[in-house]
Amino acid sequence: MTEMLTVISERVDDVPLLLAQQERMGVPSLLDEYFPTHGNWQGLSLGWVAAVWLTHILSQADHRLNHVQPWAAKRLETLGGCTGQPVRALDFSDDRLEEVLRALSNDERWDAFENGLNQHLLRVYDLSTERVVRVDSTTASGYWGVTSDGLFQLGHSKDRRPDLPQVKVMLATLDPLGMALATAVLSGNRADDPLYTPSIRRVRESLGRRGLLYVGDCKMGALETRAFVHAGGDFYLCPLSETQLPPEELEAYLVPVWAGEQTLTPIYRGKESGERELIAEGYERLERLTAVVDGETLTWTERRLVIRSLKQAQTAERALRKRLAKAQAALTRLNERRRGKKRFTEVEPLRQAVEAILERYQAQGLLRLSYQESVHERPVRRYQGRPATVRVEREVKVTAVVDEAALAKAVRRLGWRVYATNAPAEQLSLLQAVLAYRSQYIIERGFGRLKGKPLSLTPMYLQRDDHATGLIRLLSIGLRVLTLLEFAARRRLEVEETALAGLYAGNPKRTTARPTAERLLESFQEITLTIIQEPHQIRRHLTPLSELQLRILALLDFPLDGYTRLCASSSKPP
Repeated sequence: MTEMLTVISERVDDVPLLLAQQERMGVPSLLDEYFPTHGNWQGLSLGWVAAVWLTHILSQADHRLNHVQPWAAKRLETLGGCTGQPVRALDFSDDRLEEVLRALSNDERWDAFENGLNQHLLRVYDLSTERVVRVDSTTASGYWGVTSDGLFQLGHSKDRRPDLPQVKVMLATLDPLGMALATAVLSGNRADDPLYTPSIRRVRESLGRRGLLYVGDCKMGALETRAFVHAGGDFYLCPLSETQLPPEELEAYLVPVWAGEQTLTPIYRGKESGERELIAEGYERLERLTAVVDGETLTWTERRLVIRSLKQAQTAERALRKRLAKAQAALTRLNERRRGKKRFTEVEPLRQAVEAILERYQAQGLLRLSYQESVHERPVRRYQGRPATVRVEREVKVTAVVDEAALAKAVRRLGWRVYATNAPAEQLSLLQAVLAYRSQYIIERGFGRLKGKPLSLTPMYLQRDDHATGLIRLLSIGLRVLTLLEFAARRRLEVEETALAGLYAGNPKRTTARPTAERLLESFQEITLTIIQEPHQIRRHLTPLSELQLRILALLDFPLDGYTRLCASSSKPP
């Protein structure tokens, strides 16, 4: 008699690692604590549903609700072994996931959850010594309908799609790992300037600490924002825009430099080779400021760091000279004579065309222009009944040469920027300030992860405001998962003074001491759990982990049984 066998094969990949990371972060338990569900809720708790959904997003780079249940249905044994509880595909139906989004859209409960999560992560990952917080915003565009008071609105687009409605995301992150501390979801027509104060207030409430350095772009440079940070016992660092520092005031800062009366401090950055690279030069001056905060007048001394980036100045000079060359070429073409081309016979129309070209190439005041008017008399022979005449033809041309003196003045202004900070020099030197602002890419990288792979906020397949808010908040948890995985691996490699090999396809010997979370997770592909059900026993087999995978688990300090428990010893079927 032939015995019937049932074979089940599941792709395991990075699922156990992602769920173990979220459990270490306390995500499922904290979500259950701060987002209680109705008594009729059955199956996996809200926290575990959100954790598994986030695992699907990070693993598949897809947040669509209708893709989660089929994905989970193919991994029920894996998910059950990782969560330690029975898992049904129905736990990830569209309706159940929508309930998760509606819960996360509750502002009061989200703030309390974010506070609890931050405190837990600071303890677990020993981040109490980190003191730099970056604040910035981004937008996510989509094909949504615009309502008068809705979340999706037309506004200044950072995606270069002003024709599409958008939602704005304000993020505060902790250096050096870029871990999200506070996430705000706002309507797409909101201006950035007023959003920094609420974000900084949220970080203060969440961390309960003072003396932090808040770093932002020029939109954080509003006097009210700087005064708010100073009044709260914190420090700020941001460049000043023309609104805060008019061009004539910047010119006054630079006159002593050009006159040779102000000495500039060279700023060097160390390279991996051990050499030092000159990246900037500058000096600092003090300004006395006064502002009103919560009805009280506040006065403090601000350091103005007048910095010239050498590479930026060189790049800007090349671009300027290239624009001038294009402008000269365009002006020369005005003088060309060819069939079908209009000739200029008067100075004023030619001058208007010249001014349009100068404006297009931003070359006003940098070229010396001269106009030449020529008059030619051309005899016209008699023809039939028309008598012989003399026709007077006028032609106007323009000549443009570079004004070297004006160009030299323009070049010496390039690359300069003024940064404002209230941090004392002993805590934030000129060098430290320049390097701190140049690390602004940390938060931009987080935005790239949030909007692109693997979190894939855009394109967003949701239409309701509360669903969109909940999704962005869920993805901000995913951003924390990525940054902490990456931080833990890099910190361990730094302590061991070693590098990790095998992450780069086609170049197995290439090593890195700064692996990305995406490459770490990608190395766990093609791990499969096979379950063979016989009449009297169940046998399980898991693809053996490679040396690279074992090494990564050791770097992250994850126990091996996160994977091995999926193929426990054979057991009798129920």
